[in-house]
Amino acid sequence: MKYDLLIIGGGAAGMQCALVIGSAVNKPYALDKVTGIIMHQKASHLQNALFNNVLGLKPGTLGIDILEEGKQQLATLYPHIDQIHKEKVLEISEDTGVFQVRTSKSVYTANKVVIAVGYTDLFNIKGLESYIEPHALSPADKNRIQLRNTNHLVTPGIWVAGTLAGWRSQFAIAAGSGAQVATDILTLWNDGIHTKVHDKVAK
Repeated sequence: MKYDLLIIGGGAAGMQCALVIGSAVNKPYALDKVTGIIMHQKASHLQNALFNNVLGLKPGTLGIDILEEGKQQLATLYPHIDQIHKEKVLEISEDTGVFQVRTSKSVYTANKVVIAVGYTDLFNIKGLESYIEPHALSPADKNRIQLRNTNHLVTPGIWVAGTLAGWRSQFAIAAGSGAQVATDILTLWNDGIHTKVHDKVAK
C-alpha cells in the first residue's frame, strides 16, 4: 500500500495528528492525499493513565478509554484515514525520497512519515538508531529517549511527535505536538501557505 502520509503510533500524539489530517479532507490541497495510521497502543502511557487536570475531559477519565474512543472517533468522522491494527513497525528505510515501512505483517511505502510512539528505551525501529539521544526533559535514571529533531522534523520526510519529540509526558502536550505536526504537513501540502483546520458553529 502506498501512502502520502503514514503515522506510526495510536496514542495521544498519533491519533491527534490523524484527526487533524483527517479533518482537512475537503480542503483542495488534501483531497487526493492517502493517509494511514499504524495503531501502536500497547506501549502507550494512556494504558494506565487517569485524567483530572485536562481541559475538556471529565475528571476521572481513563486513558484506556481514550485509546478506544479515539479509534472510534477517527473511524466515524474520518473513515478515509486507514487504521492499521495489530502490526508492529520493525524498520524504516528510504529510497530516493520514498520511505519503506516494514511491519511484522507487511511493507508499506509513504512519502511522509510521522513517528509518534513512546519514549522508553524499548524503542527499536531499525533505521532510526542514529537519531536516538537521551530525553532532554526527563530524569537520566528513567532512561527515556527522544529522536533528535528541529521543530519536530527529524530528517526530510520524517517527523516525530509527542514524548519521543522531547516533550514532557503530559496528555495535552503530546496531543498538541501531534496537532502541530499535522498542521506542518498540511502547510506543505498547501504549497507552503500556513494552514490549520477549524470547525465552526453555523450561524
